[in-house]
Amino acid sequence: MSQDMPPLSALRAFEATARLGSVTAAAGELHVTHGAVSRQLRSLDEHFGTPLFTKAGRGIRLTHQGEQLQRGVGDAFARLRESCAELKRSSEEGPFVLNCPGSLLARWFIPRLERLHRELPDIRLQVGDSDSELDPRHSEAGATLLFSEPPYPAELGVIELAPENICAVARPDQAERFDSQDPATIFTRPLLHTRSRPQAWPQWAQAHGLDEARLAQAVEAGQGFDHLYYLIEGALAGLGVAIAPRLLVEDDLASGRLIVPWGSVETSGRLCLLLPHYVSHRRGEQLAAWLQRELNP
Repeated sequence: MSQDMPPLSALRAFEATARLGSVTAAAGELHVTHGAVSRQLRSLDEHFGTPLFTKAGRGIRLTHQGEQLQRGVGDAFARLRESCAELKRSSEEGPFVLNCPGSLLARWFIPRLERLHRELPDIRLQVGDSDSELDPRHSEAGATLLFSEPPYPAELGVIELAPENICAVARPDQAERFDSQDPATIFTRPLLHTRSRPQAWPQWAQAHGLDEARLAQAVEAGQGFDHLYYLIEGALAGLGVAIAPRLLVEDDLASGRLIVPWGSVETSGRLCLLLPHYVSHRRGEQLAAWLQRELNP
């Protein structure tokens, strides 16, 4: 740092003391001790080689040199506070961007988006389907909604919304091929899989006591898709049995477009709302509360 420029922390202590007329008041505003402010002020006296405050009865007042410094420092910190306040206002009043995987967005979030806009108009939510960049640490989004599992990145605020349950689903006209008491009858139909979730079928097989080697061979022989959305569409088209988070097929199960012959399996994953620490969490927490109501009606 240039020798002409004292530490910013010392100038900040000086500005607060000069503006408030009290070391004690400055310490309270800066959330430090009285002694910490006094040390910063002494360091400035030493830096400039002249006292900046003098005692005045039971209080203090600026010296001529202190008044000279206060004019420049006071204006600079006032502009800085104004810039920070303006940035904070624009951040809180601008659109709140939510990143979400495309499959979750298309199959669960979009059908509820109109209701969200109606019930939370102040959030001004905008949704992105950035499958290629869902890490909130490298994104400008205000929040990210996705299935994840611990350990979570320490630099993120994480709100767990619901456990992840996966299930094997097929079209109803294939039901006669399956025995709900015998999961091995799943091998009577092709097994569809997605390259984005290779762990899903092994987790399901282990929970149902199936031979994982046999299942791996069946999965390898079945049709693969790049995204969950296409995978579920494959099941709806009658191509075979798909494995998917139950949340993404709930509407299809309710309408009878798909069936789930063998129930659901809870994984270690959770549907989470990830919030970067550098953004205001007010709107993120509002969104999380709304999502939890939707998930637990």
